[in-house]
Amino acid sequence: MRKLLNEELGRLSKEEFSNTTKMDIVVVLDNIRSHLNVGSVFRTCDAFPVKKIFLCGITGVPPHRDIQKTALGATETVAWQYCNSVTDAINELKESGYTIASVEQTENALPLHHLQKIAQKPLALIFGNEVEGVNQQAVKQSDYCIEIPQFGTKHSLNIAVSAGVVMWEAARILKLKTM
Repeated sequence: MRKLLNEELGRLSKEEFSNTTKMDIVVVLDNIRSHLNVGSVFRTCDAFPVKKIFLCGITGVPPHRDIQKTALGATETVAWQYCNSVTDAINELKESGYTIASVEQTENALPLHHLQKIAQKPLALIFGNEVEGVNQQAVKQSDYCIEIPQFGTKHSLNIAVSAGVVMWEAARILKLKTM
C-alpha cells in the first residue's frame, strides 16, 4: 500500500462544491466556547456536506483566526448563519419543516444507531456547549434527542468529535444518497 497524493484524492473546487447536492441536514451549534471546536465542525460539515451551520449565542463566527486554523478553508464552502439564540434557530428550522434532534444525554434519548428512524425528513442536529451541553429549553423544543453510546469511564465526548461521529452516521444512513 501507499498513501495517496493530494492530487489523487479527487477533491472538489469551491465552485464544484457549491454546486453539489448537500445532505438534507443542518447543524446547530449552541453556545460553543472554543473557536477551535467551531472550526473543526465547519471542516466536518464540508466533509459530510450539510446544507448549513447555525452559530448561536456565544458561538464564534468567521472570520476568526482560531476558527480558520481548524476549518482549513471550510468557512468558505459551508453556508452558515448567526442566530442570537438556539431557540431562534429552532423556530426558524421548524417553520422550514426540519425535524429537530439535540445530541444530548436525556431521558428517552435514542441511541445513535437508531438515527435512521428520524433521518427521513430534513434534520437539524443541535450540538451544545462544552460544559453545559445543549441548553434545556432547546432540549424541550427538540422532537428527539440522540445519544452516542459510550462504554468507558467518561460520559461525554468533545463537541467536535461528537459532531464527526453523528454526521458520519447520518451520511452512512442516508448513504450519501443526496450526493
